[in-house]
Amino acid sequence: MEGDAELWGFLERHLASIYQGDWATYEATTHPDLSLYEWFVIPHRLDGLAFHRFMIEHNWATLGRPYRLDLVEKRLQRYGDVAIFSYTLLLTVEEEGGLRHRAVNESRVAVRFPEGWKVVHVHKSPAQ
Repeated sequence: MEGDAELWGFLERHLASIYQGDWATYEATTHPDLSLYEWFVIPHRLDGLAFHRFMIEHNWATLGRPYRLDLVEKRLQRYGDVAIFSYTLLLTVEEEGGLRHRAVNESRVAVRFPEGWKVVHVHKSPAQ
């Protein structure tokens, strides 16, 4: 059974794939039946991977600029083959006018399948 450090490593790899435009890793760490709430995109649930494939392949989060991710107030709840990550994600992106910071509260639920851990649900809410 994986420990907390291995699970946080899984999540960090999953998150990095989003901000680095790495579709292959995102797809490998996300279940095809993903459900997701992103209030800043649409006030309704998004299902599946098609929307995120488009966004990741077009580097929507950073536009290819240098960035830094920090996870603040991290919490991991583990129930057998289910892991619930909650944290505030602080994204800092280098822009022409300086650094831009954006914070969002996130919960990500991952399930261990025979092929490994996969994110199955994400919920985001404003941090401010």
